[in-house]
Amino acid sequence: MINERIVCTYLYIISKHGYPPKAENTLEYIKGMKDLGFQSIELEGIREEHLMKVYGMKDRIADELKGLNLSLPYFCTVLPGLSTMDGSEKKKQLELFEKGCETAKLLGAKGVLDNAPMPPYEFPDDIPIVRHYGEKELAAAFLPKDLSWTKYWDNLIESFRTVCDIADKYGLTYQVHPAHGLLSSTTDSFLYFFDAVKRDNLRFNFDTANQFFLKDNLALGLRRLKDHIDYIHISDNGGTRVEHLSVGDGVINWNVFLETLELIDFKGVIGLDIGGDESGIDDLDKAYLDTADYLTKNWLNE
Repeated sequence: MINERIVCTYLYIISKHGYPPKAENTLEYIKGMKDLGFQSIELEGIREEHLMKVYGMKDRIADELKGLNLSLPYFCTVLPGLSTMDGSEKKKQLELFEKGCETAKLLGAKGVLDNAPMPPYEFPDDIPIVRHYGEKELAAAFLPKDLSWTKYWDNLIESFRTVCDIADKYGLTYQVHPAHGLLSSTTDSFLYFFDAVKRDNLRFNFDTANQFFLKDNLALGLRRLKDHIDYIHISDNGGTRVEHLSVGDGVINWNVFLETLELIDFKGVIGLDIGGDESGIDDLDKAYLDTADYLTKNWLNE
């Protein structure tokens, strides 16, 4: 069995079943991750419809996790609408977030995770349903002519203080996941955001591939963020585009990365975040197992 500090992230399920995968098949997904050899897994609730289906299944999911002796350290609540300036929409998004926290608590999670906040973009239709904002989505986005950055920022900080307070009520951390096109996705921008929000349970979900693509020095980032990191998403990257490869298939210097983890005395867990349409991985199971084996030998020294 794979060490419980190595987590199978939900990207494994997304890569196999599309985005978003059918929430009603969650029990099947859980069994698939267990069969691969993992003892720790990640699940998601993606926007209102998907999240509410998972919420409705939460007791069955909890029973399945217990029956299979699986842990779920983090539950992802994907709600890009939390950045809205619309008061009624924000109220709705916060209510959905609280249901996500209730689900996470029942499933035994330490924290909830979402993508970093959205900039004040508007889109021709609604916010695109995508994992990451690529050049096509970002090219279609625009800023409203009457935008006041001060009003937007003040509203954003108020919203995420509330988010952190809701998470704290359930004994959870709130993990910000970095991605191209979003705010708070590099070391500097997260620290700026953290200083504004002023909530100790606001954490940074360090993501090697996304930060490497954004030219965020990984070793320096780990040192500067060591007091803000409980959870790392690991995958390799070639440095020229968004992709999530098996460790060793990109150009990240893993010897330096793992040495830095030891230097900062990292005690958290690492999620294997490999795959997605952008990555072109032929054998997903092998990619996960090979990376788990690499970490077992070179990070956990087993």
